[in-house]
Formats: sequence, structure tokens, C-alpha cells
Amino acid sequence: MARPDLSLSLQFVDARHRAVLPRHKVARWIRAALDAPAEITVRLVDAEEGRALNRDFRQKDYATNVLTFDYTREPVVVADLILCAPVVEAEAAAEGMTLEAHYAHLLVHGTLHAQGHEHEEDDEAEAMEARETEVLATLGFADPYRRGS
Repeated sequence: MARPDLSLSLQFVDARHRAVLPRHKVARWIRAALDAPAEITVRLVDAEEGRALNRDFRQKDYATNVLTFDYTREPVVVADLILCAPVVEAEAAAEGMTLEAHYAHLLVHGTLHAQGHEHEEDDEAEAMEARETEVLATLGFADPYRRGS
């Protein structure tokens, strides 16, 4: 099945994971989660920028793994996905995942958010997790919600 068109900007403020995130892989992971054409910027940031963005836009004073800023959904999805490299690295180590698998999961997760998927309610969370698991399986990654079982 042909995947939707993607215009991708990849920015590294924190460049330590550049080798794990070659453009072709990032594009493949995002495209797998897309249902419509998209213009997406992926920005890898350090803890300071990640914390400032989370504080300023979500009123949560800590750096989080991924933030999705979605601007339009039709006819083209336009969004920024902000990944905080130190948080992603620490989570991957704590969860016994490869850095690549965790980045793939977070990029799929953020891409789904950009298209309107949410996980605030239990039924929404179940549906979104099922979609993430399905997309990640097509990419060759294990279910991120069934680790250690």
C-alpha cells in the first residue's frame, strides 16, 4: 500500500543520537503512521529546551519524551514533533529497549497525535495503543506496551 506524501524537516539541537535517526528511517516510521499527506518537523532537543517547551505549553515543569504541536489536519497534516534526547535515552535504558525502538515508538505516537488521536480516556488510550502496536509491528518493532512479558 502506498503511504501518504511526507515533507520532513529533521533538526538536531541535541545531535548525540543523529546516527540512530537517519532521515530515511525517520521518514519511514512517520509515513507508516500517516493517513494523509503531511508536513512534519522533527526536532531533537536537549533537556533545557524540552523542559521550557513543556512548561510553557503544557504547564508541566519537566522535560518529557515527546511533544506534538499539531497545526492543521486537513487537507495536509502540519505538525512539529519535539523529542527530548536525554529523556528518550533514559527511558529506553530503564525499559530495556533499544534507542532506535523507543524513537520509532515515540515518532509513531507523535504522528498519531498530530492526526487527532488522543489517550486521555481509557477507551481512547486502548485504541491509540492498539494503533501504535499495529504500526510498529509493520516496521518490525515489538509491542512497546508488552515489554517483559
